This record gives sequence, C-alpha cells and structure tokens, in this order.
Amino acid sequence: MLIPVTTTVWGMEYSVHECPKRHQSEAKAMFPGLSVDDLLIVPTCQRTKMDLVQIGEGVDTEKDFCLERFVSFAKRVTDRLIAEGHWADYIDPCSGLSMVHKDSQQIYGEVDALVTLLNYQTSNTGCCKVALHPTWGSAVYPASIFTKAPLDVLQNALQVTEAEIRAEDLSA
Repeated sequence: MLIPVTTTVWGMEYSVHECPKRHQSEAKAMFPGLSVDDLLIVPTCQRTKMDLVQIGEGVDTEKDFCLERFVSFAKRVTDRLIAEGHWADYIDPCSGLSMVHKDSQQIYGEVDALVTLLNYQTSNTGCCKVALHPTWGSAVYPASIFTKAPLDVLQNALQVTEAEIRAEDLSA
C-alpha cells in the first residue's frame, strides 16, 4: 500500500496501491494496449446509511447519492491527471466498466479488488459476493480510480480535488 486508508472530510475512504500481479491480466483486459507496469489503483469506499444488500427505494436512493459523489470526485481527479499528461480512468460502479477509455467491455470486480488490496472479507448473498468493510460491514459503496501518474502527482490531485469539493459544499 503506497498511501494508507485516508478519509475525506465527507467520509469517503481511499488508499493507493500498485496493481498486484493477480490483477494485472484483468487490468490489461480492461485497458487494452496499456502497459500495467506502474499502474496505480485507488479503491474508494463510502459508508452508506443502510445495508446495500437490501432492495427498495431507499437503497436505490442511497446508491444514487453515492454514485453521484464518487463520479464527482473521480471525474475531477482523472480530468486533472489527464490535463497534466497522465493516463487515468475510473470505474462506473453500476456497470463495472471504465468511464474514460471505453474500448473494452471487461467488467472490473470491485469486491475482489477490496479483498486483494485491503484484505476485506466477503459475504455471499444469493448470486452476488458483497464486500464487508471492517467497521461498516456491508453498508459500503466501493468504486475505483486507476492512473499511471507518479504517486506525488496523484496525491496532489486527490488533495486538490478534496479541497475543491469541500469549498463548494460546506456540508461535505
């Protein structure tokens, strides 16, 4: 782990990891033509008000809120990195597909990534595997960012983005 779990002012956790060998084939399939040497993965987790294994309007509303918050954060980070000349992408948590480089239909396994990168446990609920956050249990919304930017550039992009969001939304 290059940057340990860090919590934003609005409660989103993130950490930074080198792409481990066991995820390199998946990364190559997701991002065709990209060398995954020095690829960094930024898994994020948002605590939800309810267990996302449940179904219903409240759960859907909570997922939409988390999706909007993640996309706002991830798009700003990746746009900043790309503007500085670095490759970057993020995953649509609803589909598992990349949002910037759309030349693959490979689905990224957020739950498997949390197991590998952060040693999270999982639970099987019917047909799906659910990540269990060590504190929040299954009340967690995971989503990831990828980049080939140097660590210090990524760290700056994360910090500047967090400061921008905080300045725009005092409740964040």
